[in-house]
Amino acid sequence: MEYKDLASFDKNELQELILQLGEKKFRAAQVYEWIHKKNVDSYDEMSNISAKLKGELEKKYYVNSIKILEKYESKLDGTCKYLMKLHDGNIIESVLMRYNHGNSVCISSQVGCRMGCKFCASTLDGLVRGLEPAEMVGQIYKIQKDCGERISNVVVMGSGEPLDNYDVLIKFIKILTDENGLNISQRNITVSTCGIVPMMRRLADEKLSITLAVSLHSPTDEMRRQIMPIANKYSINEILDACRYYFDVTGRRISFEYSLIKDNNDTKECAIKLCELLKGMNCHVNLIPINPVKERNFKRSERTYVLNFKNMLEKNSINVTIRREMGADINAACGQLRKSYMQEHDA
Repeated sequence: MEYKDLASFDKNELQELILQLGEKKFRAAQVYEWIHKKNVDSYDEMSNISAKLKGELEKKYYVNSIKILEKYESKLDGTCKYLMKLHDGNIIESVLMRYNHGNSVCISSQVGCRMGCKFCASTLDGLVRGLEPAEMVGQIYKIQKDCGERISNVVVMGSGEPLDNYDVLIKFIKILTDENGLNISQRNITVSTCGIVPMMRRLADEKLSITLAVSLHSPTDEMRRQIMPIANKYSINEILDACRYYFDVTGRRISFEYSLIKDNNDTKECAIKLCELLKGMNCHVNLIPINPVKERNFKRSERTYVLNFKNMLEKNSINVTIRREMGADINAACGQLRKSYMQEHDA
């Protein structure tokens, strides 16, 4: 018999389950609060739930089955990287980042990834499977419980392509923002994509208030195809059209992620072309000096190139920041820690 995690149930689904078990409707609200607001790890902690109901639930359902396997804390900035173990033995990773404006968590949406971006460690072994809603919210619950501090911002930008796990992503957002759970504002959630155009448009039609972050990384289709296989399917113009549609429907400014690679996409010419592409768009560009991955031969841009790139965008009235480097001493880039752990334990 296959067990399910109760944290994957939204309020209505949980209520239906509780009614099927012959219990009163209000019991569903109690169980939901234990899981999503109090973040309990076992039925034993649900003090106002009867032993009978607990017993019935335990026959088929987990409670927050995700477990913290290892934790690494940066001595540089307090960033914490977590390796987490799923009920089937798969490993994922998450990151806690502390800022003056609050605590942010970057979570994974899949075990591995099939997008094949050349600068990313997450995709080296391909896609194993998508995560369930419980496994996505569970990363946040575990980190919040471990650090003892409120998580106020969530970034779905860890391992995996969120829009490749679309239905789960939407359910995750609804559970996370439910007033009966953690009640995190949709405006404090960012979802990243490498540019799956139909799903970007579908996400716009959900009319959520989240931020969409698009991994652009190149100003031309030819360059982009060299580092991002998705570029063979969707052109930059198609992606930008989808971005404009997203803004028109939601009113939410688009964020573009641009990883700077030495002797590749960090030149003055690239900056000029990017300015031409984004002219007139309500957007923000996040420049990211890449974290080198040992299986790849890409190197990070020199500081001078990064600053020159930023200055060119600013001169063209494009809102731009350089991503603050965090957790450099703990392999905080997506997929690096998981890859290292798997290699060590397979040896």
